[in-house]
Amino acid sequence: MTDQWWVDVRQRVEAAGAGPASSRVFGALGHKWVLEDPLTQAEVAELEAQIGVRLPEEYRAFLLDVGAGGAGPAYGLFPVRRVQGRWRWEGDGADLADLSRLAEPFPDQGPDPELVNDVLTQRPEEENFDDIEDFDDAIEAWDERWEAVMFAPERTAGAIVISHLGCAQREWLIISGSHRGTIWSDCRVDDVDLAPLLDDGMPVRFARWYTDWLEKAEHTALSAP
Repeated sequence: MTDQWWVDVRQRVEAAGAGPASSRVFGALGHKWVLEDPLTQAEVAELEAQIGVRLPEEYRAFLLDVGAGGAGPAYGLFPVRRVQGRWRWEGDGADLADLSRLAEPFPDQGPDPELVNDVLTQRPEEENFDDIEDFDDAIEAWDERWEAVMFAPERTAGAIVISHLGCAQREWLIISGSHRGTIWSDCRVDDVDLAPLLDDGMPVRFARWYTDWLEKAEHTALSAP
């Protein structure tokens, strides 16, 4: 994929943001239609040297030609910034990604479904406890076990969080491994594993993810209020 995906995209975002119905686009009150400045080649090289892996080409070109983050799907594309000499992505849940493991392949498989079902069936129910404090202790212990299964750090090795949809639902961009460059949905808050976004059965890649959002956002923002 070449950077032709990003020709005029910044201008299109600005035009949509100035549209008569721009406030009706979901998430616009969060990102406010603002795109951060693009990164320089030197900055991208510094970022990649820090994380130890080259970024997927479509995303890499976006950072160079459009912006480091901002206006985008849902509440916006998480910006990548240099803070105290180190690069990091910022946003609700961005810290779920382990930046020291981005060169590791993103795993093809999540937790064992039987293990997940087993833990879910053992979730404490308040009506089974006479003392609320006993229930609180039991649910706290269960939460720790559940997080160890569903939120194990190795599950999201080789990936970064790039967007927040609200209600603890997020989307990830895969940086390394066989799924490199694709977008995955994270609805673990609803007790399901990460899953790839698909379009006609095909994995959605970064450029398609962003431009699909932009086309729909333009349709809403530029329509009569």
